[in-house]
Amino acid sequence: MARSTLHRRRFLQQTALIGAGVIAGQSVSAGRSAGYVSAPEGKRIGVIGLDTEHGPAFAKLLNPADASPELGGYKVVAACKHGSYDIKTSVDMIPGNTAAIEKQGVRMVDSIAELLPLVDVVMLETNDGRLHLQQALEVFRSGKTTFIDKPIAASLADTLAIYRAAEHYKVPIFSSSTLRYIESVQQAANGAVGEIAGVDVFAPASIEKTHPDLFWYGIHGVEMLFTILGAGCRKVQRTFTDASDLIVGVWDGDRIGSMRGVRTGNYEFGGRAYGKKGQCLTLGNFTGYAPLVPQIIRFFQTGRSPAPAAQTIGIVAFMEAAELSKKQGGKAVSIETVMKKAQKKSSSINI
Repeated sequence: MARSTLHRRRFLQQTALIGAGVIAGQSVSAGRSAGYVSAPEGKRIGVIGLDTEHGPAFAKLLNPADASPELGGYKVVAACKHGSYDIKTSVDMIPGNTAAIEKQGVRMVDSIAELLPLVDVVMLETNDGRLHLQQALEVFRSGKTTFIDKPIAASLADTLAIYRAAEHYKVPIFSSSTLRYIESVQQAANGAVGEIAGVDVFAPASIEKTHPDLFWYGIHGVEMLFTILGAGCRKVQRTFTDASDLIVGVWDGDRIGSMRGVRTGNYEFGGRAYGKKGQCLTLGNFTGYAPLVPQIIRFFQTGRSPAPAAQTIGIVAFMEAAELSKKQGGKAVSIETVMKKAQKKSSSINI
């Protein structure tokens, strides 16, 4: 087994425990009906995809009887395994994640069609971004508000189709990495060092052959950049080696954002944000899923995404431009170029 695979698996195991904030095997003793946890109508969450620990980790935060009041009484009441079929590291997680989420009183079903009548809102957690458009369309046609975990899709064309479909079916959507809600990242985005001049981040960037490189794990670092710098990236240039990446983007106002993607060593996140008046803020590290879940719940309550669509689309365009830059030997690629190509391809996708 590759070293990066071992590191990723160990990291995911640790983050599931951190994000849960509970000991393994904790039971949910209140709010059960016929052995399953229950929630008032309007607050029943369905999870699609157990090929990542996110679903069980979110349930461990939401389902206990003493869950935080800011979570509004929402509970994960049903889940289906629907997830990766050909990514071995993800497929291998499904049995353990199924057992973990069932311990939280979650009812297992066999399909999205069976899940939808049981729930009011949906967390699309499938680890395989290639499946997100197909799965999201099934949910959108039911009219249910949907959180789509990162990556929102495995291509820019699919991402644009997801947003077009959400608008067509009038379904609110929100997609985010939990790294958006690192406290220091939010501080920088909210003016802690004044107007931002530039940002440098570092993040794990392990590669999965089924996805364009950054779409698999480097997206976390890209999300940090866009949370602070916003959606106005104009061009991207990438230097790639087997051990690491350096991706540099130029934003509106000639601001520069860089991400160093690491494939050796430990799985840490960090960086620095620079203010125009000389202030500097250190960024990092990952602290679990607890900061993200309240944002998802507020989104379910209000139907308003805390992450602007332009930012999410910009993240995907940045990653697609970085992939093209790699294929072109490190040449700079304009975001306008990748957007035009993706829009043309996306327009042919039937929603």
